[in-house]
Amino acid sequence: QVGLVESGGGLVQGGGSLRLDCAASGITFDVYRMDWYRQGPGKSREWVASIGRFGNRNYADSVQGRFTISRDNNKDTVYLQMNSLKPEDTAVYYCHAAFGSTEYWGQGTQVTVSS
Repeated sequence: QVGLVESGGGLVQGGGSLRLDCAASGITFDVYRMDWYRQGPGKSREWVASIGRFGNRNYADSVQGRFTISRDNNKDTVYLQMNSLKPEDTAVYYCHAAFGSTEYWGQGTQVTVSS
């Protein structure tokens, strides 16, 4: 059974840092592109960052220079290091795995940044 389980969310003051983890199971992790998305209150879900199977990274303009995505294929885990957090980063953060037409979503983890 496939599972993506996020952890590491919470409440942090503006300017602080958090690291989100997403542990995958039931998939051949190292062939999947792994993404982070987020959905803020009253907003649509938006893409945040991606890391390809060979480690190539891409970021949304809104997080470029503050967030870092990484992966450990030995642990089947993708990470999102979030620094210099802003109140507008408040959202539910979702892990997403994609390989061809196959995709999976995690259940999400809440990140709240206070001003």
